[in-house]
Amino acid sequence: MNYPLSIRNLIECYKKLPGIGEKTAERLALATLNLDSEIIDLFSTSIKDVKLKIRRCEKCNNLSEEELCEVCKQSNRDQKTICVVEDPKNVVIFEKVGTYKGLYYVLDGLISPLDGINPEDIKLNELLTRIQEEKIKEVIIAVKPSIEGETTALYISKILKGLPVKVTRIAHGVPLGVDMEYIDFLTLELALENRQDVS
Repeated sequence: MNYPLSIRNLIECYKKLPGIGEKTAERLALATLNLDSEIIDLFSTSIKDVKLKIRRCEKCNNLSEEELCEVCKQSNRDQKTICVVEDPKNVVIFEKVGTYKGLYYVLDGLISPLDGINPEDIKLNELLTRIQEEKIKEVIIAVKPSIEGETTALYISKILKGLPVKVTRIAHGVPLGVDMEYIDFLTLELALENRQDVS
């Protein structure tokens, strides 16, 4: 016997979310039945709000409900340092750490010619314009250590060459507390390249 149509539709909706298969979607749909009416109302309103209200910050391309995101609205931040990240999730991660006090720029992807993603597809021209207009002193590249990340970092450093801006990268290497046998080759390679003096 099949579920009623409304439950089947809900299962199909949950399956559209990343990492949700048939069984998990079914479990979520049935759990939804047990939620209070207030929670269901909040759930449906939140889904609509995310689709209707969320836009991109005009300055840094982060997620926002207004022209400027929460970070760009803070005048007490270091206005001369930009941390370049791949997506909005990275901004949230850095903000949770709480030590970085500069600005951000969200690329919305990384250069990947094999996937048809070129420099113009990830808003690098807008980044360059912002760096020049705001007289940025340092650009911190904080993208993942992958082929795409390396390609993007190299391209950014190339387009900024000749400008009065310092280009740095976040450190990549062996994570604390991990056995060497579990570390992938790219991480080891980056750790060796970025080795530091022992003082």
